[in-house]
Amino acid sequence: MDRETELALVRRLREGELNAFDAIYEALNLRLLTFLVRLSRRRDVAEDLLEETWLRLVAHATRLQPDTRLVPWLFTVARNLHVSYCRSRVVEDLHADALIGLWPFGPNRPSPFEETAANELERRLEAAIAALPGRLREAVLLVAVEGLQPAEAAVVCGVTPEAMRQRVSRGRAALAEALDGTRLMPRTAVGEATS
Repeated sequence: MDRETELALVRRLREGELNAFDAIYEALNLRLLTFLVRLSRRRDVAEDLLEETWLRLVAHATRLQPDTRLVPWLFTVARNLHVSYCRSRVVEDLHADALIGLWPFGPNRPSPFEETAANELERRLEAAIAALPGRLREAVLLVAVEGLQPAEAAVVCGVTPEAMRQRVSRGRAALAEALDGTRLMPRTAVGEATS
């Protein structure tokens, strides 16, 4: 979303135009859902947090600053709701991570993730992202997947831009190591098998 469009939508939201909300919803709903599913690793939780994110926008629309950057604002709300959700859970099921996929879905239909994750590298990458510690996972998702600038992602997470750059760097390094460690055959073995 370009800056002029974003500023016009903020102005329209502040004036109470319903069509402005619809335009923002259409542009960002899937991105926010994907972020929350990957962050929480539970579709049902992500859907609840997504709904609450949109309710927060509706509740605060008329009070937005005229220069509000909508994408970072919405991702900040979504992330903060996820943090609150994690804090509110009293007992975490230690075995849930092994049972819950990256994109939980109903038994009768394949998920959008399954349809797009056609090759092995994508599946390994998703598994590696899911295995990252929370802070590194959210940094990688915001910067590398959602395309936010590190400074914008820093605002979303409430850290300095330098701290965000470090998190992204560490996250990328951890992903590279995880992907390197999940090869089916070591390079030397592959070379020997083909010669």
